[in-house]
Amino acid sequence: MAEIRFKKPIIPVSQRLRDYLLTTNREIEVPIAYQDLLHYNSSITCFDKKGVDTLWETLIYSESDRQYIHESLRMVYALLKVGGDLTVINHLYIDRVDYCLYANTHPVRVRIVNKLNDLFDYFYVKRADASRIYGMELEHLLSPNKINYLVNHDTFIEEHIQGIPGDTFIQHYLKEDHDFNPLRVAKEFVKFNERSLVQLLGDMRRDNFIVEVLPDFDELHFRLRAIDFDQQCYEGSSRIYMPQYFKENNPILNLGFKSMSPVLELQYQKEERMRLSNRVKASKQQLNLLLSAMVKDTLSKPEHVAQLKGELAILYQDDAFLACQRMGEIVRTSLQMLEKYPVRKRYHFKPSVI
Repeated sequence: MAEIRFKKPIIPVSQRLRDYLLTTNREIEVPIAYQDLLHYNSSITCFDKKGVDTLWETLIYSESDRQYIHESLRMVYALLKVGGDLTVINHLYIDRVDYCLYANTHPVRVRIVNKLNDLFDYFYVKRADASRIYGMELEHLLSPNKINYLVNHDTFIEEHIQGIPGDTFIQHYLKEDHDFNPLRVAKEFVKFNERSLVQLLGDMRRDNFIVEVLPDFDELHFRLRAIDFDQQCYEGSSRIYMPQYFKENNPILNLGFKSMSPVLELQYQKEERMRLSNRVKASKQQLNLLLSAMVKDTLSKPEHVAQLKGELAILYQDDAFLACQRMGEIVRTSLQMLEKYPVRKRYHFKPSVI
């Protein structure tokens, strides 16, 4: 069973990483900072449609602050979506600003509404964290998903990722009378598990990923997608980077893996490792630029580095990991293993012990 016992600290953005962000146009001036949004007078509990406490608080600002904050947030949304062209979003207004009480970085969620058709969108403002940035960049370069975000000094602005939250999918979609092929979910979980391990993206329990449902001809297809990158290459246990070891994900494992043979598991694992290898080659120049900053940054504790490189050396049966001194070096070595080992030898799914 995978378990995270302690809260991860915020990892400051180094000058090396900031240079990368400037080169890739991720670092940009914005009119408001994360700390500005915390100057509120009061807050009220935010409930969902069923009246359940969401653990978010809707912030209430003074009238003078509210006008400045809302206009600044509209400009931020324009920078995030349309390169700062305010004329395109004149019909949008800020409906609500929410503050999260439980997440590691205490994000602020902004709801913006189109007054012409009442459709709405979200984006998030957070404290900049190097772990999250590295995780999102690796996801952007190596996964089938593209990530849109901006950084301004200590402020991080992130686009909302749409999909069915993993816990909601498990609770409402994984029923005995489901009208989809459960092996399609199981197949995607194998690939998601492999992708998380190779990128060293941790804590992919059901609260931290979403499920995209893709209709096709006569069946539904699925894709699992990470939405929380806070635990990028920080923990020491290799199990933290494999979603199969989180007991919260057991319903997905139980759904299809009872009938999925080890041969199929290896097939899907190899497919994903091949896709990752191809993406590494396709993004070689930018990925090398990212990794050259990552291998010099201190992203975790020395004892975590020592534990993880030892466990990965055993997992891959390869001593190349043992020479690594930082988490960035372990990530680089993990990516090098894609060519060396199209299929890992130690691999088998089973539900975690509850």
